[in-house]
Amino acid sequence: MRLVRLRALPAPRRPAERVAGGVLVLAAAVWIALVEVFWLPLRVGGVLVPVSVAAAVVANLVLPRLALWLSGSRLVAVLTGVAWLVIAVASMIRRPEGDLLITGGGATGVVNLAFLLLGVLAAAFAVGRSLGGPPRPPRPRVSPDGAPVPRPAGSDTGGAR
Repeated sequence: MRLVRLRALPAPRRPAERVAGGVLVLAAAVWIALVEVFWLPLRVGGVLVPVSVAAAVVANLVLPRLALWLSGSRLVAVLTGVAWLVIAVASMIRRPEGDLLITGGGATGVVNLAFLLLGVLAAAFAVGRSLGGPPRPPRPRVSPDGAPVPRPAGSDTGGAR
């Protein structure tokens, strides 16, 4: 079985496709972050299973790159990491009813800290790769009648003497 690389697939070109791709990835980022938080206390046969830690690392490494590829916007790539962080921090705050999703103490506290630490590190790494990637090629210059405009001679800095 061959893995499909994102670069092998054609990127969306129309603005509506880019907006839809960005919204879709952001919605997926929020949903995945919520699921990860609710998986934190997951136990199988009384044994704590840290599935959410692995899910946080994988999702935070994949989603910013996917957001950049689908939307073409580095801001959307950053927002996937920000959305994960907002959900994680909000789940650490006690609600008026007394509910608390991310707690500290015992084995659950260790898994929760690993979730927060590794999730933030993965998001920071992936967002940094998205921001530090090569710049997008300049859009071709087109005259009002649709014909391509030739590039000016020289360095295009206006410093000729």
